[in-house]
Amino acid sequence: MTSESSAMLRPVKLSPDGRVLHLLDQRSLPEREDWLDLDDVESVAEAIERLAVRGAPAIGCAAALGLVASSWRFSDDTVMFRESCLMACERLARTRPTAVNLFHAIAHMRGALAECPAGLAVAGVRGHLHAAALRYVDDELRACLTMADHGAPLMPEVGTVLTHCNTGALATAGWGTALGVIRRAHASGKKIRVLADETRPVLQGARLTAWELRHDGIPVDVIADNMAGALMARGEIQAAIVGADRIARNGDVANKIGTYTVAVLCRYHQIPFYVAAPWSTIDPSTASGAEIPIEERDHNEVHLHGGRRMTPAGVGARNPAFDVTPAELVTAFITERGVFRPATLSALMDS
Repeated sequence: MTSESSAMLRPVKLSPDGRVLHLLDQRSLPEREDWLDLDDVESVAEAIERLAVRGAPAIGCAAALGLVASSWRFSDDTVMFRESCLMACERLARTRPTAVNLFHAIAHMRGALAECPAGLAVAGVRGHLHAAALRYVDDELRACLTMADHGAPLMPEVGTVLTHCNTGALATAGWGTALGVIRRAHASGKKIRVLADETRPVLQGARLTAWELRHDGIPVDVIADNMAGALMARGEIQAAIVGADRIARNGDVANKIGTYTVAVLCRYHQIPFYVAAPWSTIDPSTASGAEIPIEERDHNEVHLHGGRRMTPAGVGARNPAFDVTPAELVTAFITERGVFRPATLSALMDS
């Protein structure tokens, strides 16, 4: 890793002895910077389910590192230890159905477990898992830094870029996907201003993206989600860039609810719409967006705002956490392997 990476925010990290997973609790931001210290699989799973950690790459990192921390609570019997690791993987896999990085991380850790010789002592198996988890996180961070290099030239030299949800260091191993591209473009001297969709109902844009950009000194204004179209019509937005939780083989993109709306608006106003995501977010086993499972979250996220109920008692709510943007609405995909047009990406998946 570079000196640049060593100085950045790392919201998911393992204690030096591997016994504790440290998570920056995203639910407390921007008011407070609270860290959670987790050392058992159930607390790690609940942190993922309750959005203490969120963002597809960050969820995968939390699962990989969380398995290592949790393993110190497992039996010292070799057979039982391995069984406990597999059960922990199953529990973590039930936390968030849409983010494919979670399942990549679990598969990575299962593979590391399978590589260990049958007679290897628990200490040796745990050490192998520890090294595998750190490699996974380093690979995720390296992917973010490389995709930033690929994506920065696509950003306007001068102008305003729209974002949706949070795609920064908080959502990854560090640096970020879409926000990482913006960071690199700004660092290269481009005069970029960011409009951050608030991202209802959990306000990841207003709380997290704005917090990260302010921390980095990048100009940012928060807007309500329903303002983007009007600002596009006034010529105030030159590009939009978002992340992804899963990309199907045909290039359809599952991302935070509201992304599809941004893409449609960009198409109408002839504004480039970019998706920045690590290659691990592409799921060749999913043919199209129609096959991507969409998580329906607690309806109180819609009913309540700041602890106060905003809807009449007795009315219902809908709360799909993600939507699917058809590949044809994406200008280009930015990955650590390069920039791809939708047709090119789909052809690669089918080859």
